Amino acid sequence: MRLLALAAIYLTFAYALPRPEAVTPAGWRSTGVFLSIIAGFMLRPLAPAALIVIGVPLFALAGGLPLTRVLSGFASSSVWLVVAAMLFSRVLTDTGLARRIALFFVRHFGRSSLGVSYSLVLSDVVLAAGIPSITARSGGIILPIARSVAQLFGSRPGGTESLLGSFLLTVAYQSSAVACAMFLTGQASNVLAAGLARQATGINITWSSWFLAALVPGAVSCLMIPYLVYRMLPPLIRRTPEAVDFACHELSEMGPMSRAEKITSVVFVGVCLLWITSAWHGLEVTVVAFVGLAVLLITNVLAWETAVRERSVWDMFVWYGGLITMGEILNETGSTKAFAATVGDWLGGMGWLIALIVTLLIYFYSHYAFASITTHVLAMFPAFTTMLVALGAPAPLAVYSLACLANLTAGLTHYGTTTGPIVFAENYVALGDWWRVGLAASIVNLAIWLTVGFGWWKLVGIW
Repeated sequence: MRLLALAAIYLTFAYALPRPEAVTPAGWRSTGVFLSIIAGFMLRPLAPAALIVIGVPLFALAGGLPLTRVLSGFASSSVWLVVAAMLFSRVLTDTGLARRIALFFVRHFGRSSLGVSYSLVLSDVVLAAGIPSITARSGGIILPIARSVAQLFGSRPGGTESLLGSFLLTVAYQSSAVACAMFLTGQASNVLAAGLARQATGINITWSSWFLAALVPGAVSCLMIPYLVYRMLPPLIRRTPEAVDFACHELSEMGPMSRAEKITSVVFVGVCLLWITSAWHGLEVTVVAFVGLAVLLITNVLAWETAVRERSVWDMFVWYGGLITMGEILNETGSTKAFAATVGDWLGGMGWLIALIVTLLIYFYSHYAFASITTHVLAMFPAFTTMLVALGAPAPLAVYSLACLANLTAGLTHYGTTTGPIVFAENYVALGDWWRVGLAASIVNLAIWLTVGFGWWKLVGIW
């Protein structure tokens, strides 16, 4: 039935709705295929990668395109950057280095419940520099530590969650969205947004330029969000010296750093430094990522058999590579420009700054209808970017605000990104509390990024 619904969406859009004069019939059919696939990402009749495998030949047939054009996205450096970074994140997890980093912060900042929360935030932010998966980072590393600390104080679902667990798990989830927004490699959809921005405006977002843009507003959000949750879901246990003892014990059990951890830490720091300084030495970030990956393979810290078995990486490669091409082709059809012109007519009398703020609010809160940051970006980023530039908004301001805020939308609901259902399933946070905190966090984040962020970007010359 869900597959039939996707077919109905395509037929309705391609053959029943009026086609703008600027869009060719083939382009309009391609747009219908694209929208059907986006709907499929939400309805999920099949896995996202399977939908892409079906959509690729349909794109070629509907748009009259050669197959080589439809497959070109799989050669994109953006796709391979995410592949390399996800394999690298596997090493960080398997060697225990990621857990050691998180425990290090808990040991040094964990003497109070608020201190534990900030240690989780710092851990997430540090790991986001090299782990482009919020699920692997927050769900696989941060969540187990937050849950272990809560249980250390007898805080468990079913009556004692308010002692500490509700607070810690909510902070972990909300801060993970901020961590995603702070790095180009913080979330796979960031690389997608950078590619779409280049297509729509010609602006080239680098790892270092994203880091510079997000540094100050991201730091302010990291300071404010834990305190906001602390006020809204105050833990009954405020002092947590046992958390420090727990971290010390766990680090002692881990023993000294292994050879694999030492090699991984050197590669991790080296890759991040080269990413930060890419504007100076000119090395492409994907090349840097592959050099780091090559070192891990040569030293056998990462076995090729492990890389081949990493199903999530190759699953991502299929659907992400397909989406890259579809986004490019959609932009070429003129459909996004036609949509942007329609919305732009409605916002045209407001002035570009008011239009930008209104657009960002619509863009942000429309995520209540999405269960994926990537789907949200793909569906709305190109059209809104094109529209805002046409209305006179500085292109870099429009691009960075839309790209960064897309990550922060994940905190709105318990299904806002892949980590949401994982954390919510722990049953530490009631649904009403989750949505209440999510709305408050969204207001705080928007206030920070639309004031501090805009001011910082003006100061550093982004716009």
